[in-house]
Amino acid sequence: MSAGGGGLGTPRALPSSGPRALRDMPHPLAASSSEEAAAELTPSPDLLLPRSFADKDLSLPNGTPVDTSSPASSSSSSLLNRLQLDDDLDGETRDLFVTVDDPKKHVCTMETYITYRVTTKTTRAEFDLPEYSVRRRYQDFDWLRNKLEESQPTHLIPPLPEKFVMKGVVDRFSEEFVETRRKALDKFLKRISDHPVLSFNEHFNVFLTAKDLNAYKRQGMALLSKMGESVKYVTGGYKLRSRPLEFAAIGDYLDTFALKLGTIDRIAQRIIKEELEYLVELREYGPVYSTWGGLEVELAEPLEGVSACIGNCCTALEELSDDMTEDFLPVLREYSLYSESMKNVLKKRDQVQAEYEAKLEAVALKKEDRPKVPADVEKCQDRVECFNADLKADMERWQNNKRQDFRQLLMGMADKNIQYYEKCLTAWESIIPLLQDKPETK
Repeated sequence: MSAGGGGLGTPRALPSSGPRALRDMPHPLAASSSEEAAAELTPSPDLLLPRSFADKDLSLPNGTPVDTSSPASSSSSSLLNRLQLDDDLDGETRDLFVTVDDPKKHVCTMETYITYRVTTKTTRAEFDLPEYSVRRRYQDFDWLRNKLEESQPTHLIPPLPEKFVMKGVVDRFSEEFVETRRKALDKFLKRISDHPVLSFNEHFNVFLTAKDLNAYKRQGMALLSKMGESVKYVTGGYKLRSRPLEFAAIGDYLDTFALKLGTIDRIAQRIIKEELEYLVELREYGPVYSTWGGLEVELAEPLEGVSACIGNCCTALEELSDDMTEDFLPVLREYSLYSESMKNVLKKRDQVQAEYEAKLEAVALKKEDRPKVPADVEKCQDRVECFNADLKADMERWQNNKRQDFRQLLMGMADKNIQYYEKCLTAWESIIPLLQDKPETK
């Protein structure tokens, strides 16, 4: 992530709630390609660039153009001087920074759990202070995600790492597991804080600032947006005739993308398992040369060299395997969960469109020359337009993040493999002088 060259820009204004307000919010348009993704696993560029979503002027189904400029509000100059938050994300100046660190284990009578420190630095007017520090456990993150899904049903909510682990296989209190989860929770909050709508959600503000989050959980947040309430109670009684082509293309891509990630994940886990088995063999193999050297005085030095060389190769292989487990696999799993989240948003969009089509058909069947469109049908149309605009914008944002994440992931994987082979090469080259014939001394 590159740092911006300028100072902190003005914070974005909190978008107003309601169907029409949401419909008029700025969104870049993502137009899906009509190319069909291949289902089989092949080393093709469509893993990184699966479908192009080209920018174009956005107009909603009723012909209303959508402004793509960012709303802005003024901020205090004193905060600007105190916090130089000039990190740049895709050309946007950030005004909200969130980090998750310092995991701590808590042992109580009834349970044992881990909490994480959540630190927030911001210049937004919605926050009373420029910096906050609170402690949260996993179930608090889960509460936040559920609240975001309820109040922002038209948007893609980033996934959380899986809560449950297999007992006896993974120790959820081990240092490695806690660190992997900390990284995932940190990424979860960063994705929300970088989102132009989710980052202004009231539940997110409470999560970042409230010292006693349980009090808010008990009383509940009464302010669900009208959009959230209307979609929350949509039933599955309406059947969609056909999904629009651009959203059908998104659904097909998500199916193919999830299939490829699943295949890569299974193969990667088999590779790690085989590497660990090979590591066990190497650890038994190296000491044999060392014990042999104790019996062969003339070969003692080169045999000890071979034993040390194998030991160095063991260390390098262990590091490579750890990197795949801690860095590579979590990204695959995150994006598998991401694709499922996007599919759920697509299903919600389909339900709202089906409801709209059914109500519109009911109006058309009325025996009137020019039947008046009821208000509930207009509201339903607003919801469809909101879903369409929000889904396209979030899909474009997700594609951009995915390209960046996978480029970084694959470059890191290439670098780690190069380092591994270089360490093994150096280890074996170091014993060559010991194995070469030495001139006999007279």
